Amino acid sequence: MMIDAVLFDLDGTLLDHDAAAEAAVLGGVAAELAAAAALPGRVPEGEPALPAPEFDRDEVLRFWRRIERTEYDRYLAGELTVQEQRRTRAVALAAHLGLGRWSAERADDWFTGYLRRYRASWRAYPDVPDAVRELGTGRRLGVITNGEGEIQRSKLRAIGLGALAPHTTASGETGRPKPDPAIFHLACRTLGTAPARTAYVGDRLDLDARAATAAGLLGIWLDRTPAPDAAPPADVPRVHSLAEVAALLS
Repeated sequence: MMIDAVLFDLDGTLLDHDAAAEAAVLGGVAAELAAAAALPGRVPEGEPALPAPEFDRDEVLRFWRRIERTEYDRYLAGELTVQEQRRTRAVALAAHLGLGRWSAERADDWFTGYLRRYRASWRAYPDVPDAVRELGTGRRLGVITNGEGEIQRSKLRAIGLGALAPHTTASGETGRPKPDPAIFHLACRTLGTAPARTAYVGDRLDLDARAATAAGLLGIWLDRTPAPDAAPPADVPRVHSLAEVAALLS
């Protein structure tokens, strides 16, 4: 099969979303707990301030990843707006930490800070620059992403992949999120390539690789952190680094 174009997922494939989100949420949690500890009445007058309270970082991250996935999927399904899913996540985190029931305004303020820290932590995975350069030799490149077009293109520019921004198909603009075949077909039409001659690489087996395959593309699963002794799927090719994709296509 000749491959004329390669499409990429963005978060978890080109951009290290997990690392950026972890830095953003941990910074926000530490600040909130320190502020709660310093509230009037918590320390007797004349006594030294309490140190910032410790918290289980791994447990907080597990909770945040779970609520992020759940609420973002509700957004993709049309049950929540972008702002509503952000607010719901902040409210749930505050309750989980014992910080009380936050108002919508309080949750929105916290998430504004979260986004500021998140943006400051955007980084491409180390294998991305060389892999994109190699795969782009003689092929058209683009991105398919479940998200809002403006912020997703900002990510690409921030990590040095601004050339892909004009060739990005975002679910927030199409109304057809992955795994809907329509978003894959639209991206192919935008690049001017047939699905059968297009590869798509993403970090989620079902949402990315299998969905692309069902849409008629060559779906490739990027499994960056394979489980020990996990058998590769029988229906789609698996790679552990973007550096492996060029060899696979050749």
